[in-house]
Amino acid sequence: MTEGSQARYSMGAIILHWLIAVLVIVNWRIAEGAEHLEGAAKAAAIAPHKAIGITILVLSILRLVWRFTHKTPPLPERLANWEKLLARTVHVIFYVLLIGLPIGGWLASSYASLPIDYFGLVTIPALPVEQNYDTAKAVIGLHKEGGEILLLLIALHILGALKHSFFDKVPSLSRMWPGKA
Repeated sequence: MTEGSQARYSMGAIILHWLIAVLVIVNWRIAEGAEHLEGAAKAAAIAPHKAIGITILVLSILRLVWRFTHKTPPLPERLANWEKLLARTVHVIFYVLLIGLPIGGWLASSYASLPIDYFGLVTIPALPVEQNYDTAKAVIGLHKEGGEILLLLIALHILGALKHSFFDKVPSLSRMWPGKA
């Protein structure tokens, strides 16, 4: 098998990848827009962020299940060992953050005794924790820091894919791009 022949992800993996990517970007922009609001205005602005976060959680778990049940293409052989290690490490951290950040946001809401309104369709109850606003604030602080780490990793991920595709001439972008390679 040549580097480009079966070096593509399955269509299910591609769809989940791009759907999660778009939702993460949208959620980041919502959080940025709500950053300086207060009170009811902030709660209203952040409500879709919470609902999208739950969607990211579900899709990320589905993506992880998909990854364990569908063969992933091997990394191109021309990559240096350190690049392969970095790619694998970043992907593991992505999964940790894409699952951990929504759970952290849900946990923070729960410590503040706030259920999550899922786009007006259902109410996701608070997790069974005692109300504690100080803990809610601490968890939100960690949530924000994790979000910043996620954004840095996304930038690293994009730069790596561009470097491999355009400088190294290793098919990277085509591995996860919909359509034909």
